[in-house]
Formats: sequence, structure tokens, C-alpha cells
Amino acid sequence: MASTENNIPKIVVVGGGAGGLELVTLLGRKLGKKGKAEVTLIDSTHTHIWKPLLHEVAAGTLDSHEDELEYLGQAMCSGFRFRLGKMDGLDRANKQISVAPTYNNKGLEIIPRRQFEYDYLVISVGSVSHDFGVKGVAENCFFLDTTTQAEAFQSQLLEAYLRAHTQGKPLDEGQLDIAIVGAGATGIELSAQLHEVSHLLTAYGLDEVKPTDVKISIIEAADRVLPGLPENLSAATEKELAKLGVQVCTNERVIEVTENAILTESGKTISAAIKVWAAGIKAPDFLKDIDGLETNWINQLVVKQTLQTTLDDDIYAIGDCCACKWEGGEAENVPPRAQAAHQMATLTYKSIKQRMAGKDIPEYAYHDYGSLVSLGKYSTVGNMMGSLSKGSLMIEGSMARIMYLSLYKMHQVALFGLFRVGMLSLSHLFRRSVHPKIKLH
Repeated sequence: MASTENNIPKIVVVGGGAGGLELVTLLGRKLGKKGKAEVTLIDSTHTHIWKPLLHEVAAGTLDSHEDELEYLGQAMCSGFRFRLGKMDGLDRANKQISVAPTYNNKGLEIIPRRQFEYDYLVISVGSVSHDFGVKGVAENCFFLDTTTQAEAFQSQLLEAYLRAHTQGKPLDEGQLDIAIVGAGATGIELSAQLHEVSHLLTAYGLDEVKPTDVKISIIEAADRVLPGLPENLSAATEKELAKLGVQVCTNERVIEVTENAILTESGKTISAAIKVWAAGIKAPDFLKDIDGLETNWINQLVVKQTLQTTLDDDIYAIGDCCACKWEGGEAENVPPRAQAAHQMATLTYKSIKQRMAGKDIPEYAYHDYGSLVSLGKYSTVGNMMGSLSKGSLMIEGSMARIMYLSLYKMHQVALFGLFRVGMLSLSHLFRRSVHPKIKLH
């Protein structure tokens, strides 16, 4: 077993997303600060933002620089170390991971390749968009996997508005049309935010462009929006989208994306100047069969109910990058949701702590507490208790909105504690009273 000179176990967590950051914070506070373990977080970026908020960053209704968390700051407060870099290799025999060199924006190497030893390794690298090999997606679509991608979309959107506002002639056909491929939660929530943005930009002076000049379309291969959620939730969501004027195209499988349009198998052509791909996910490609570990067709690490990988008990996988059986659930595996990552982080902390004490470890059982989908200020719809109840309890309106916001607060409490989250919430209220409702640069 690899260990430090004073025989303190080394725990390495790769990926500072919702699950990984909560886990490393808990490990640092409970073990790292007490000198019981050396806890390290490795991530390819400097900052964290809760991934379910990325559609708001993309729309400009949330400024990522105001809500992001600095990994180094969190590490200092919580008793773990942060190391910048992207994992790209694994040596199970020597219990080491390989981290690729880091380059600056000029292409100069600032951090060389490194190896990190571990006694317990937790892989929590999340997921990325899956284009399924559809022609033209990579070249012509935006993705919303990272803060950088969301900010790039927001910049392109604002540039398109500014160009249309100042061009001194009528808009070309479809000049500001936006098409979103994928009617999951990300696609739905983004469409509602973009509808709100079309009104806000007019209110802030870009009045040469009318909200009606912007046509928003959602394209979905399944027969309804939110295909992974209960039908009554899908129906309620589609009804709200119709009120917003969002065009919903279901039963339309995309076969090609061009510079100016999306082509479907049925022969439909949907013109759009800005296109977003939110149709599916996969784990990062570097995980595929990494050092012989078992993976599935979308690169997820297959784990046992203990969240340990099937071929190595010292390697755990949590969150979107793992394939864990959902015993008695509606799908084969636990769905890629923030609540699942939160639950997995809690169990993995208990598991590592128990193993260090030589005790039996717990097994993971996913508890589905329901799903909530926000349509911005217009509506929030959801179902409570999910598969734990016979027949979902449908909720809408202000109650659903409060519960949706509480999910983020729960994540913040796990990272900062209740008092600091209260202070952050007050600060946010004051900030909103003096700042624009949308990012304007």
C-alpha cells in the first residue's frame, strides 16, 4: 500500500464537480485537518461552479465570476490540498495516477507532467456531451459541459444581439434564431432563460431587436420532452414552453448539423444561427478501459454497490462518470443527477473511513427524491419523491421554485456550512439590487 512516511493514508479525488468537491471537503474536514489522512483534489480548472447552473451562465442571467468557488481557497479552509491538472493515465500496479502537463493560453508549459500516489482513489470527473458521431455537431454546435463553454455561448449570443442592433437594416431571415438539440432538463431550462434574455436585452436598450425576432426551437428524438421523467411532468413542461413561444419538435432525430441549420431524419430543416447540443452524455474518453478497469459503452466506470470499481477495490467512481445499478429503479443505472452525486459522496466518505478503521463498508442505494425543472421566472415544475411513492406528487409554481433553489443551497451548505451560506445569500440579495439582471459584457 502506498503511503506517506508517517504511514498516513493518501486519498486522491479526481474531479471537483458536485460530488467530488463535497466529498473532498468532507474528507478534509474530518480526516485531513485531524492528520488522519492526506487528502488531495485534482481538477483541470481553478474554480468550481454547480453544473446545473451552467445554462444560466450561458444565457447571461448568472455571472459565473460571482458564484464560482476557488479550489485553492476551499482547500485552505477545509483541510485538503488542491493540485491543478488533468488526469490522463492510471497505473494500478504502482497505485499512481498520471496528470498531463498544464499550458497557458500562449501554449507555454507552466506545470510539467506529474504522478500522484494513492491508497484510495476516487474518480469523479463527471460527464461531457455525446454527439453520437452526428456529422457537423463538433464544428457547428455549442456545448455546455464547462464554465468556459457556457461563457463562450453567452459571448456569442451578446455579439449576435449587438450586431443585429447596430446593422442599420432589417434582420436577415433566422439571423437570431436559436436551436437546442435535446429536450432534457438542460435544453428545457436554457430555452426558458433565453426567452427571458430576449426581453431583458430589449429593456436594457437593445431595442432595435424585438423579442419576437428571436425564435427558439428544441429538437428531441424521443416522443416527448423530458423523456426520462414522468409523463405528467413532460406534459406540464411542454405546456409552459408553448406559452413562451418555444417551438418543440419531438420525434425528430438529428442526422446533420450545418453552419446555418439542423437536418433531421424525417427531412425537416430547422434554420438557426446559434445551435446548442444537449442531447446526451458520456464519461470523458480517457476513462475507456483505463488500465483494464471495466467500462460501459459511454465510458462510465462500472462499479459495485459499494461504489468500488469492479476490478479494483481501492478505486471508487461517483457521479456521472460511474455506472451503478439502480436496484428496483425505473432505469438500469442510477441517473446522472446532482442528488445522486451528493448521495454517492456521502457514502464514499463513510466507506473510506470504515476501511481505514478495518470495518465493513456500506452499500449504496439511490433514493430518488423527485425532479425539478426550472423555466426561469416563468414557472418551475416537478414531481416529489419519485419512485419512492406510487404515483408522483406533481408540484408547480412558487413552491416548486423554492424547492429548486433549495437544491443549490444544500450543495452550498455541504461546502461552506449553514452560517456562511446565510451570509452568502444576504450578499447575493444586495448584489442583485445594484447589478443588472443580465450580464451585459
